[in-house]
Amino acid sequence: MDFYLAAILQALCFTPMCLGIYITLKVFNFPDITTDGSYTLGAVVCALGISNSLPLIVIVPVILISGALAGIATALIHTKLKVNALLSGILVMTALYSVNLSLMGRSNIPLLNRPTFFSFSIIPDTELNIFLITILIISILIVGLNYLLKSDFGLAMRATGNNELMIRSLGVNTASIKIIGLAITNSLVAFSGALVAQFQGFTDINMGIGIVISGLGAVMIAETVIRLFRIESMVLNLCCIIIGVCLFQLVLAFTLSIGIDANLLKLLTSCFVLFIVALPNSKWFKFLNVK
Repeated sequence: MDFYLAAILQALCFTPMCLGIYITLKVFNFPDITTDGSYTLGAVVCALGISNSLPLIVIVPVILISGALAGIATALIHTKLKVNALLSGILVMTALYSVNLSLMGRSNIPLLNRPTFFSFSIIPDTELNIFLITILIISILIVGLNYLLKSDFGLAMRATGNNELMIRSLGVNTASIKIIGLAITNSLVAFSGALVAQFQGFTDINMGIGIVISGLGAVMIAETVIRLFRIESMVLNLCCIIIGVCLFQLVLAFTLSIGIDANLLKLLTSCFVLFIVALPNSKWFKFLNVK
């Protein structure tokens, strides 16, 4: 049971990243691969700050700014240099690997016996304490994102994703929208990397490799739930991300618990994501009249 509880706690730490991926893909319609690099960047900045005994009130803004800078770099390459969106993310992601390794100075930084977000004690039980802290953080993020997406800027961002040519004809600077939007989403991704690093007790240079696939899988599960129950409320859509990421991590935990070789985990993850992506187009969905 503790194994599955740990999977849920890790899923909650992944939730900010999945919220960022949801906004870029489903709201912003931008295939951002910067995630792999900005996720690790957030963990690296967090580890360096904690290792140097900086207060958390200083570390958090630096984490958010570092992720924002990664997103801004991708957006500038795409908007100013007219590079394909996917390629822009790949270029920044590749560059961030060297940046992260240079910042760390080694491949791994341990965080055990260091003060972290989870050091704040709400209740004596350690696992429930982590659960309450992550739920509190996620609740604040969902309320903030719900307000953002319903604001004038959020409506312009959603319109940019739906029909960029139309919104540009109305005088909206879509380049600025993309720059700010990617800054926000990559801040979320970096913050998620920091949470996971503190939860697992170390930061590793390879912890972000393939993380976008896990995030995509969780988002697609959430999208399936949204389409199945025809949820239109933005705040409920964001809440479905929590369901998606928890289900995704529980499936991975189940495959490990039944004795599947851990070396095959990435293969199983890819196959599971493929299944989730193909599910909305299946005859089962058509039978339910889900559009």
